[in-house]
Amino acid sequence: MTGSYMKSIVTQIERRFNIPASLVGFINGSFEIECEQKSRSLMWVFVLVGNVIRGIGETPIIPLGISYVEDFSKAENSPFYIACLQVATVIGAFLGYMLGSYCAELYVDLGFTDIEDVTITLTDARWVGAWWLGILMCGSVTLLTAIPFCFLPKSLPKEGQVRDTELLSSRSASQPQERDETQHKFRMNELTKDFIPFLRSLFYNTVYMLFILISVLQFSAFIGMISFMPKYLEQQYGKSASQALYLLGVYSLPIISAGYFLGGLLMKKFKINTFQAANIAFWISLTEYLIFFTAFYTVCENVPVAGLTVSYEGIEQLSYMETSLISDCNNDCDCSTKVWDPVCGENGITYISPCLAGCRASDGTRKHTVFENCTCVAASGFSSGNVSAVLGQCEKGAECDMMLTYFLVLLLVCNFIFSFGAMPGYMVFIRSIKPEEKSLGVGIHTLATRVLGGIPSPIYFGALIDTTCLKWGSTKCGGKGACRLYDVVTYRRLNLGLPAILHGVSYFPCVLILLFLKKQFKSSEGKTFKSLPMAVEAIEEQND
Repeated sequence: MTGSYMKSIVTQIERRFNIPASLVGFINGSFEIECEQKSRSLMWVFVLVGNVIRGIGETPIIPLGISYVEDFSKAENSPFYIACLQVATVIGAFLGYMLGSYCAELYVDLGFTDIEDVTITLTDARWVGAWWLGILMCGSVTLLTAIPFCFLPKSLPKEGQVRDTELLSSRSASQPQERDETQHKFRMNELTKDFIPFLRSLFYNTVYMLFILISVLQFSAFIGMISFMPKYLEQQYGKSASQALYLLGVYSLPIISAGYFLGGLLMKKFKINTFQAANIAFWISLTEYLIFFTAFYTVCENVPVAGLTVSYEGIEQLSYMETSLISDCNNDCDCSTKVWDPVCGENGITYISPCLAGCRASDGTRKHTVFENCTCVAASGFSSGNVSAVLGQCEKGAECDMMLTYFLVLLLVCNFIFSFGAMPGYMVFIRSIKPEEKSLGVGIHTLATRVLGGIPSPIYFGALIDTTCLKWGSTKCGGKGACRLYDVVTYRRLNLGLPAILHGVSYFPCVLILLFLKKQFKSSEGKTFKSLPMAVEAIEEQND
């Protein structure tokens, strides 16, 4: 829940602290680690540090938790149990997005500002929701969930075996505390002594190393895209941050839960072996990948913004230069090109400010202000005489809403197919590791995916997104702030194309795993093995 909420407030943090997307990507990636005139706030550093601390606390849960379940459950049941854990994770993510959607509707200075004095709307690029409120709520819940972990036993009886509680209790009562401490030190020494051999064994495990490469590539694609997906829906389809988060939560997370659950149930019911699981995961993932390319056709074009996406005469043209904001219709108004206070003209074109729209008068107050006698609106050929404009950007048309519907349905289908094949793929990974190396193997896998995928991907995704910015906000000392308007065509190609490239490259090691497993299991096809190393040993004995 906390993780998805942090991703949901990316746009809010960008606008609140007036920073570019690349820096926001660094803050988002900080979960996976360790202005000259001081007019720009550095309070975002607290968000960065808090995210680092959250990452430190959460890191042990995945490698140790998965190993805990795998070690004390039957081989045929562990996929189902792990699928249940994944479902619980997705439910938490759903709650995080819903919380993000709710908080994004509330103004950032909740309780300190009269909302009637706020003239911007939810879809305005300057709107900042109460992102801090959700962090307080998530932090409180996280503290409560930490309590039950203190009562988990160090070990459990293997599922299906009877635990002799009387024997255990009598043994523990007869052993003095000094002996317990000696045994604990002995176990720690044994673990230390085995670390290097275990590490060497893992690095020589072909399937394990290939799976790490696949995970890094796919995790990079996923984290990079999901970190900026709310912003993508805002810019591409003209939705508010609150609407974007709500739609992502509803159309993505419940169906992912269903996919994880059914994938785990499939593994349990049919007792699928490692080679069969690898084939199922590969072909399901490839199907989802091919379907994903249809997202490039769910397009909305750039909204007409005078001087940026269209000329002041209404002709389509793209410009990254602020000088293009000045035209004959506003040349004598002495307007600043640094401000962002958009108005929508009667001609359906957005202007950066009332001044740049050439408006000479206004009527009304606050949100109900109407600007009149706007010469640039008249210059577009719309009409002559007393033409007007209202506060805010012009909304996108109904055809854009239809494209959004297509995109969301496509997202739903792709998420279900991907999550359905995720559990068989993960079990290939789990069962490629020897039982005694499982905790270390899962830990190294988690470390590699987060350090090589989770940290850099939001940064370079954010940096690439920054290159599509048409209009930057400005700080009080004149520096570059948060982006106000993007070229959505280029943005779409980057946001969908880069994950497609990373995901596509990951299929090369996938094919190598299939070929390796086919060679190992050729003489034993149809049998179910607890783990790949055990299967390999059995085949070698049979060959001997």
